[in-house]
Amino acid sequence: MSDAKSKSSNRTAGKVRWRRFAIAAVPAIAVAGTLVGLTAEGAIASSISVSGEAFTISAKQLSGTGFEQFGGIVTQSNGTPHPVMVSAIKNANLTNLCQSVTIGPITLRLTAGDAGTPVNAQNLIVDADSQTGSTATFSNITIGQDAGTLTEVPGTTGPAGSFGEQADSVTIDNLKQDTWLTTAGTFTLPDLSLGFGGSC
Repeated sequence: MSDAKSKSSNRTAGKVRWRRFAIAAVPAIAVAGTLVGLTAEGAIASSISVSGEAFTISAKQLSGTGFEQFGGIVTQSNGTPHPVMVSAIKNANLTNLCQSVTIGPITLRLTAGDAGTPVNAQNLIVDADSQTGSTATFSNITIGQDAGTLTEVPGTTGPAGSFGEQADSVTIDNLKQDTWLTTAGTFTLPDLSLGFGGSC
C-alpha cells in the first residue's frame, strides 16, 4: 500500500512539473511568434502594448541605409511605461543575428544569417533601452535635428520638437541591444534556427 501511494505521489509530482513547464513555455512560444513574424508597419509601433519581458538582440555586424534615431516610450498593457531609444533603418542587413528571451526557467533562442547570407529587414524599427557596439560608423549624419522632421525612413518620425538624428547609412560591429519591441515591413531570416538554449 505504501509503495502504491509513493508511485502515485511521484506521478502527481511529475504532472505538476510538466504543467509548470507548459505554463512557462506558452508565453515563450508566443514571443517566438513575435520574433519571427515581425510584419507590423513601423508607423504603428507606438500603439502596440509590449510584454513585460525585454529580449536581447545581437549581431556580428549591422549595416543599413536610411537611419533615424530618437527617444520614445513603449507601454505594457498594464500601463507600465519604458523609455526607449527608437532606431529606424530603411534597409538593414544583419550578420550572425541572435535573439533570445528568458521567461522563468526557459530561454528561447533564435539565430539566422550565420551561413554567408545575412538577415535582411525593410523598414526595421527597434525600441531598445540599451545598445552597445565595438565600432559604429555613420555616413552624412545630422545630430540634434527635430525628431518630427526626420526623413530617412518614410512614414517614421519622432515627437515634434524633441531630439533626433539621422544618417544616410550606418554600420555597427558587434551590436548588442536590450529590446522591448522590434517591427519591420519585411524580415527575411536565412538559415533560421529556433529552439531552447542559452542567451545571446
